[in-house]
Amino acid sequence: MTINEEQLLQARVAWGNGMIAISKAYDESGIKQAKVIANSFLDNVYGFELGLVLFKPTLSGGSQTFRPTKEGALSYFVGHDPKYPSDNGFGIQSWHEVKSETCATFFDGNVAMWMGWVTLIGKDGHTVTVDKSWGYKRLKNGALKIILHHSSLPYNSG
Repeated sequence: MTINEEQLLQARVAWGNGMIAISKAYDESGIKQAKVIANSFLDNVYGFELGLVLFKPTLSGGSQTFRPTKEGALSYFVGHDPKYPSDNGFGIQSWHEVKSETCATFFDGNVAMWMGWVTLIGKDGHTVTVDKSWGYKRLKNGALKIILHHSSLPYNSG
């Protein structure tokens, strides 16, 4: 089954809704519930069941720049893992809205790539816009999963 633009849009919406759900769980119930929601989010949106996911989160560096395992991704989104002492939990920043803007897409059967900007808006109005690339694979059951996630802050020449 070939992936199309609408399915990529729905996949981005699902990712954004996941960020909002993790933040809401943290704000309302604390880190334990945020971890439960984040685990479910990773299972539903990312393709860790296929193997390693090519995951380079926005705010990671050094020997922990790349997070190909679910454990590393979970720590990035919720923090509170002594194995990843630099993680402060990108997903627990009180996000309440997520928007995306497409720059370009690539389709090849059950694989698609998306590149653009994602803007996350916090409940206090602060915004973060990141340059984002996602690679997706459609599974045999029809689910669309992220197999590549690269994110960085926009270049600032000043």
